[in-house]
Amino acid sequence: MVPVGEFVRVEAVPDQPAVAVIRLDRPKMNALNAQVQAEIAEAAAEVGADDTVRGVVVYGGERVFAAGADIKEMADMSYARMAAHSARLQESFTAVARIPKPVVAAITGYALGGGCELALCADFRVAAEDAKLGQPEIQLGIIPGAGGTQRLPRLVGPARAKDLIYTGRHVEAREALEMGLVDRVVPAQEVYPTAVAMAARYADGPAVALRAAKQAIDNGLEVDLDTGLEIERLQFSALFATEDQKTGMRSFVEQGPGKARFTGR
Repeated sequence: MVPVGEFVRVEAVPDQPAVAVIRLDRPKMNALNAQVQAEIAEAAAEVGADDTVRGVVVYGGERVFAAGADIKEMADMSYARMAAHSARLQESFTAVARIPKPVVAAITGYALGGGCELALCADFRVAAEDAKLGQPEIQLGIIPGAGGTQRLPRLVGPARAKDLIYTGRHVEAREALEMGLVDRVVPAQEVYPTAVAMAARYADGPAVALRAAKQAIDNGLEVDLDTGLEIERLQFSALFATEDQKTGMRSFVEQGPGKARFTGR
């Protein structure tokens, strides 16, 4: 992997070649300014297009995931400027949500505001025991603008999302686990290796089927049940054109479950 930009890079994991890490590195708190947002989108496109990558980790380092948007950059923006800026902000985060492979957010320290919204774009979230998450935008006289009012209620339910957004309070890791905002809580030093191990689980999986499953679930959440079932049917049927379907079913018949060796084609 090669660096993407000044503050965001794509890193390889030495012992897990099928896992790529989108690493945020803008001292001190990984504030998500316009440049970082653009570099996140570029990194998402890179790992999404790389067929050797089967799982992705989004990581802000040992100290902090991302403490939010760059308030100094936004404070004096006019409505017209913010209308354009917010579109680019949402597009950069949506690029992460649409990475066609399993994505794990490795959360240390703070994931607040835009940082929390970035974590919401992952399929799974691993948080440090002392991590804090939240959507404190209301304390600035605004609301979340990078997906918080939409992805958060879809994940934890509308009442819990309204509590977090209306109050702007910070959520401790254990409460975040209880409400479903994160999926695992581990000691801080174990966050990164745990996230990498979670992403590596899919290294030998059927990549096309995993992509289809992700698209069916994510797209199905946006529509009524009948339309969602049609999305599922089409994705399911399309997989019968893949080598992995033939391999998987032949292996099941001949050797039993769980022994197929997939190629990702």
